[in-house]
Amino acid sequence: MRRRIFLKTCAAATLASTRGFAAAADASPRFYSRARLEWAGGKPVSAAVLPAEVNFIFNYPYAATPCFLLNLGRRLQAGAPLRTADARAYSWPGGVGPGQNIVAYSAICAHKMSYPARQISFISYRKQATQTGKRSSVIHCCSEHSEYDPARGAAVIGGPAPQPLAVILLECDERTDELYAVGTLGGEMFDKFFREFEFRLSVDFLGKAHQPAGTSCRVLELSKYSRQQMQC
Repeated sequence: MRRRIFLKTCAAATLASTRGFAAAADASPRFYSRARLEWAGGKPVSAAVLPAEVNFIFNYPYAATPCFLLNLGRRLQAGAPLRTADARAYSWPGGVGPGQNIVAYSAICAHKMSYPARQISFISYRKQATQTGKRSSVIHCCSEHSEYDPARGAAVIGGPAPQPLAVILLECDERTDELYAVGTLGGEMFDKFFREFEFRLSVDFLGKAHQPAGTSCRVLELSKYSRQQMQC
């Protein structure tokens, strides 16, 4: 199955280069541990029954790096051409699950690295716009109002962010309907994230912020992960 995801993402990267990105070097997928997504009690997350348009958070590929898990409620087509801040081209592999409607992205904003912390989250998926003139069905960061389209690989559609959110590559086991995180695609910011927030992360994660995710990741609603969500 991992080979299938590798071939799919490589084929998507080739597609990106044929759509005007030929001058840039292609970004390649990076594989980490194959981690099953589980609810707090240890029950696996089932793709078929994951609630639609609800913010879910899990930490991957490290204990302190948060990611969004979203069921967007509709079939999502692969192939959106994207590029990192340093002009590396790649193409989004699309949604997973029986309905190809489930996606995951790093929840670290590509502008100033706002992220869902234990105390407060400045970034979240917005099913409906919170103010007149704002977009709906976007990932919105209140820090500088960067906006990302989760239905097109978290492409930047507003604000100062220089690149899309990094894609978290998912697999769905066709036999069990269980979801697994297996790697990333696009512009990772993990090293910079750890340098910037080293002390805070060390306190929040009891010195284990850099610890690899391992073979399972706990999935929580954002409302249970962060005590407060900024609305803007």
